[in-house]
Amino acid sequence: MLTALRRLAYRRGWLASERLPVPVVVVGNISVGGTGKTPLLAMLAEALKARGYRPGLIARGYGGRSTHWPRLVDADSDPLEVGDEPVLLAGLTGCPMAVGPDRPAAARRLLAEHPELDLLLADDGLQHYRLARDLEIAVIDGRRRHGNGWLLPAGPLREPVSRLATVDFVVINGEGGSVQPGEYAMRVEGDTCVNLADPTLTRPLAAFRGRRCLHALAGIGDPQKFFASLQAAGLAFERHPFADHHACRPDELDFGPGTTTLMTGKDAVKCRGFPGNQARWWLAVQAVTEPDLAAALAARLPPPRSAAET
Repeated sequence: MLTALRRLAYRRGWLASERLPVPVVVVGNISVGGTGKTPLLAMLAEALKARGYRPGLIARGYGGRSTHWPRLVDADSDPLEVGDEPVLLAGLTGCPMAVGPDRPAAARRLLAEHPELDLLLADDGLQHYRLARDLEIAVIDGRRRHGNGWLLPAGPLREPVSRLATVDFVVINGEGGSVQPGEYAMRVEGDTCVNLADPTLTRPLAAFRGRRCLHALAGIGDPQKFFASLQAAGLAFERHPFADHHACRPDELDFGPGTTTLMTGKDAVKCRGFPGNQARWWLAVQAVTEPDLAAALAARLPPPRSAAET
């Protein structure tokens, strides 16, 4: 109810949203829990770069323990300071990134440091109305959908389902029934595992079939989704689910001699530098949408600054 009232206040002009000098695209959801925003955001950033855009990324930095904000983020940043998902996104995309609870302040910092940027992609923040946005993308978990349909705390929803009628794109991630007209189907797929000790060392996922003493861990919004993907690839393993954004300790990954561990990229950024990482791997995944969401998004955006200047 409070979120709906805040949104109404911003729409009526009773509260002011901050408009930035470049277009802002928000990728978020209306429910709590993981829906697949991170791989989708990474895919969109790469696809827009291929079309000539120079995107920057902003996020809240959820779970980060920094004592000062906003913070610039790159692939080598400390996830305990700035959050695990921002470090993963910075590494996957190579895009400049800034995080902070005050998203407009993070955006201003990023644009000051990188004036070449002509587009901002906001990770989450669908309900952060202080930041004016040009386009909104809502990602829905296909299996869980809207749960019992109730708002927090009685249910999983941050905003009513009717909010989806006001966004520009609705993306349904994974199974869960047919995709409605106007919605985009999304799947997350991956077949390459990257070694934690040596990122230049990769193995196909099938290489772990039949391996004894195989363990899988996931500290994401829906760990079972990761485990299901491994099972679908024919792997037999012991499951270790953790809470979303869980900060793994080295002892939690010590499953004994001769063991091999698979994890998500989000977990891997928090386990860098641990002893024993030669036997630990993370699964690289990519988001695929049907129809092509990146093309539809680009059609709604102004042309890249480089194209507009020619």
